[in-house]
This record gives sequence, structure tokens and C-alpha cells, in this order.
Amino acid sequence: MLFTKAIVRTPAKSVINGIDDYANEGKPDYQLALKEHHDYVATLTKLGVAVTTLKPLEDYPDSCFVEDPAVVFDDFAVITNPARSTRQKERELIRPAIEHFYADKQIFAITSPGTLEGGDVMPVDNDLIYVGRSARTNRAGIDQFTKIAAKFGKTVKMVPVKQVLHLKTGTTYMGNNKLLVSGEYIDSPYFKDFDQLRVPAGEDYAVNCINTGNGVIMPAGFPGVKGLLTDNGFTTHEINMSEFSKIDGGLTCLSLRFN
Repeated sequence: MLFTKAIVRTPAKSVINGIDDYANEGKPDYQLALKEHHDYVATLTKLGVAVTTLKPLEDYPDSCFVEDPAVVFDDFAVITNPARSTRQKERELIRPAIEHFYADKQIFAITSPGTLEGGDVMPVDNDLIYVGRSARTNRAGIDQFTKIAAKFGKTVKMVPVKQVLHLKTGTTYMGNNKLLVSGEYIDSPYFKDFDQLRVPAGEDYAVNCINTGNGVIMPAGFPGVKGLLTDNGFTTHEINMSEFSKIDGGLTCLSLRFN
């Protein structure tokens, strides 16, 4: 197991009004989003993860994407500072769940003018963390995070994000030096030392996958990525993500994962 615990938040009915800066696929269907989220939790549980489910927050349409207002590791957690004003309050609302698992001395926070969202934070092996400098995460936020991570022996490398929302919208780490890459990160010099698993054209959304250690959770309906993962020795578990993709969300966005 690469992680044994996860925190998720049930989508609120207001999820239909989630932020859509990229997808342009129309509004989500609430009932279908609820089912997809239920299947997500069920799959994590089936793969051996203990899932803590938080209550929906009607005032915050994007609050099911718990990975953005916090970043968690086994030995510390960071309350981030989302760039969009509509998500600022989520910082306070996620904190009690973080405090349940971490001591005060393990919890840190990003402060303005720094912004940081968890979708831009990608840990790999050997205490190395890549952080995307994107429309949602700025240099000041990365500098703050770098100092926090250094307290725990971790090194941060900044990567520019130009074409997608977050770093992990374009690449996710599968372990064993294997990196799923799409778009601007195919053959990127920033990741030249990794075994790059190149996502086929037209299947970029499925670059955002989660390796639990007991199998990879991936979006349903992307045979090229499924074949790519299978050929590289991974067992895949597909989940429909149609409604979350409409509001720029992926699999990693929906949980905080740690030991």
C-alpha cells in the first residue's frame, strides 16, 4: 500500500455550480456526481484504504475537491491558500479533519500573498516533491511550501504549468520511477530522469490517476491509458468521472491520501 488513509467530502447539491475554467462540457448532474463519488469511495475501500467522509458544504460548490485546500504527507500537513476567492473559506473548513490526524506541530499554512493548491503538488520518491507554478499556485506560495517541506527533509522542484489547470492535470506519478505524462509534459526536460508513460492523444484527461499500491484507479472510458498501464504491470480499476470533469476535476482532486 502506498497510502492507507483518505479524506473525502461528499459533493453538495451546489456542485452543479463548480468552477469551470477549462472543460466547457456543461453543468454536472448532481445525482450522477453523487453516484460517481460513491463509487470512488467504494473503490478506495475495496483496495484497502480507510476513508473518512466529510459532510457536504452547500455554500462551497467545489468543496468536494479536498486536495486543493490542503496537502498531506505522512509526517506533516499544509493548509493551502486557494487562488479563487470562492474557495478561501474551505481552508478553515478542512482544518478540523486535518487536526484529527495530525498534531499542531505537524500542521502548517500558506499565507497571502502566496497561493498554493494541492493539485499542483506531486510527491515522487526519495523525498522529492514537484510543485507546479500555475494560474492557481504562485512563486510566493511555492517558496513558503519549500521552507515547510525542508523541515521534514524534503526537496521541492518547481515546474511551470502553462497549458493545464494544475500540474497533476498533466502528469501523475505511478511509482517505480514511472510517470504518466500528457500534453506539455511529454518529453519534458523537467522529467527527463523518469520512465515516461505517454498518454495517447485525445486521452489527456486520463493522465490523472491514483496508484494505491494495490491497483491504479483511473477514469473510465480511456482504452489507450488502460492499455498503457496494463502493459507496464499495473492493475486498473475504472471509475466514471463524467460529472467531475465538467468542473475541471480529476481523481486526485477528490481525496487527501496518507498513512
